[in-house]
Amino acid sequence: MSDRSPAAVELRTARLLLRRPTAADVDAIFAVHRDPGTCTHNPSDALARFEEAEALYQRWDNQWQQYGYGYWVVRHHGSAQQLGFCGIKPMELHGAPVLNLFYRFATSAWGQGFAGEAAAAVATWASHHLPDLPLIARVRPANVASQRVAVRAGLSRAQHLDTEGYDGFDWIYIAQDANRATDGRGHTPGLREPNEAP
Repeated sequence: MSDRSPAAVELRTARLLLRRPTAADVDAIFAVHRDPGTCTHNPSDALARFEEAEALYQRWDNQWQQYGYGYWVVRHHGSAQQLGFCGIKPMELHGAPVLNLFYRFATSAWGQGFAGEAAAAVATWASHHLPDLPLIARVRPANVASQRVAVRAGLSRAQHLDTEGYDGFDWIYIAQDANRATDGRGHTPGLREPNEAP
């Protein structure tokens, strides 16, 4: 299911505006992803060349064109300064389709609650527009700040779904809101424990 309505392009919170990225955001994409601090826990996401940022933007834009949603640029209301990026990407976890919640912010924006505020807005949008897809966040065990953001966005630890990721072992957090069915054990249908028989 995809929603290409204008509501998908722009989200607002008390302090923040989230909008679809444009080619003008490539500089900010590069600045955030080349900062060693922002990719400490996910070094495979670090960018070394501007061309890599252009390619990353193109992948983001392709997803928007294909699905009608993706990663948003996060800014203060009335400001042109990009604070970071937050959004969702379709993927598979243990063979089941899910939405992966992503958030990465400039180090200058850390510690002010921006990531949690943006992630909560994206999680709410996903629960209304894509209720049939479980929303998850893959977080490295040492990344305590990212774990707090996932919880603030309404996700809970789902240890039975933990898995190996691109940069090592990932802890999985999953949304368990009213719009997402569970099987009574806190498990989302379609997502089994890795060693559980179908």
